[in-house]
Amino acid sequence: MTLWLFTAKRLLVLVPTLFFVSVLVFSLQQLLPGDPALALAGEEHDAGAVAAIRAKYHLDQPVAVQYGIWIGKVLRGDFGESLRNKIPVSELLASKLPVTVELAVASMIIALAIGIPAGVISAVRKGTPIDAAANLVALTGLSVPHFWLGIMLILLFAVQLGWLPASGYVPPWEDLRRNIATTLLPAFVLGTGVAGVMMRHTRSAMLQTLGSDYVRTARAKSLTERAVVLKHALRNALIPVITLGAIEFGRLLSGAVLTEQIFAIPGFGKLLVDGVFNRDYAVVQGVVVVSAVLYVLLNLLADVLYFLANPRLRGEA
Repeated sequence: MTLWLFTAKRLLVLVPTLFFVSVLVFSLQQLLPGDPALALAGEEHDAGAVAAIRAKYHLDQPVAVQYGIWIGKVLRGDFGESLRNKIPVSELLASKLPVTVELAVASMIIALAIGIPAGVISAVRKGTPIDAAANLVALTGLSVPHFWLGIMLILLFAVQLGWLPASGYVPPWEDLRRNIATTLLPAFVLGTGVAGVMMRHTRSAMLQTLGSDYVRTARAKSLTERAVVLKHALRNALIPVITLGAIEFGRLLSGAVLTEQIFAIPGFGKLLVDGVFNRDYAVVQGVVVVSAVLYVLLNLLADVLYFLANPRLRGEA
């Protein structure tokens, strides 16, 4: 089986997944209480204004027709207009997505820099105090709530030490130094949680790999322990970690709601919260649909990387 055929088969599975996601997102808006036409018309409205709004937004059509019109616009990149800002939702998404992508990339860098080395060291030093310390750090990263850790970091590094800003965001093209300063704390908060997951999975995969036959053969050939661990064990242990990394990265791209609220980061999470509180349904739909598409595409990327990295899968195919 070639890579193109493998990717095509995965795409055939993703299409119905995205279809059901779109139906679910559209249906949730229909289940919300209240009449959207009356909400748009305001408190003082007449029957003519309400009828005009229903005709403009196709609210007088059957639900199936409304869905068809909506999904047709979504496929063209038209998510409607924000009821609060009177700005096209696609423009809001385009302005917020780079912020979330930057935060997600920075968080994943921190997670990989902490989680994979800690998992390798913990597996190699199994049963030692180093292993216990690495597991303790990983469980701490998984257990500590993000909002509490964020507040503590703000109190320490922003209020007491004054090293970093407490909140806000500066684009990198305006001031790169300020951009790094405003991104560091929220990226560390998100990265530590992902690092705990990465550490546990890396440790488990390394323990399984270190006990395999080819690792024992490599040691029998008098290879150095460093070469055995890094060139033979780690390379194979990272195959399942690839899938985990893609899933965690997709979760970060969906928007870290609490972290972005605490640090006032204008990303997808904050946009979603503002849309829910303002009952800006077009914004909520746009954020959820784009997040779902990104998540599904990252899962596709993980499958492709897994196919490329695993020679046994290619051999079976």
